[in-house]
Amino acid sequence: MFQESNRPSIIKIISWCFLASLTTAALVFAFTREIKIALAIAGIDIVLKLLLYFVHEKTWSTIPFWRKDIQPGVIWLTGLSGAGKSTIGEGVCKKLKAKGFKAEHLDGDKVRDIFPKTGFSKEERNRHIKRVGFLASMLEKNNVFVVASFISPYKESREFVRRLCNNYKEVHIATPLEICEQRDAKGLYAKARAGKITQFTGIDDPYEEPEMAEITVDTTNQSIEESVGKVMKGLGF
Repeated sequence: MFQESNRPSIIKIISWCFLASLTTAALVFAFTREIKIALAIAGIDIVLKLLLYFVHEKTWSTIPFWRKDIQPGVIWLTGLSGAGKSTIGEGVCKKLKAKGFKAEHLDGDKVRDIFPKTGFSKEERNRHIKRVGFLASMLEKNNVFVVASFISPYKESREFVRRLCNNYKEVHIATPLEICEQRDAKGLYAKARAGKITQFTGIDDPYEEPEMAEITVDTTNQSIEESVGKVMKGLGF
């Protein structure tokens, strides 16, 4: 997203007025064949156009119709591994950027790649989510939309993030465990079933489903595009 400075905008307004007034002068000259009259009318015309333009814009800027105040927020996607959080989150982030908003996608796997020693016990998971939530709240305060894709299995840490943020929207990617396990793109469920990895959410570690999520998406029979669209609609876009 970019913002045009005032100087180029003013130059464009003045140049447009000059061009329009030259057209007026040309028409006057075509009918009167008097260059002095044509230039005099053009001079009056450009002054009036500039005054009327600023009065017009000032008046319309005070009218709230057709304007929608969009506040930045934290869009928190939670759900089981393989539910579709990362893909949907990336899609939502792209949609927000396409609308001209500043947006960042915080993804669970990518954040853990940066901090590989982050553990998987309940205490470690909660601390991790709280740290990410604090970062998200700071970005939000700087007018950035934050799309966060984390399993975040515990209600305690999700509610902590909600309290930190001014405009928090919880999105439950409610794809059932059996569907997530069928997909198992990373082979994690198979490893968890075989006991090769432990503390795996949905297998030997609980997932506390959101009770009051603002948006719920089940990707079982829904494409990624449809899921992203449902989230955007739920956000008011």
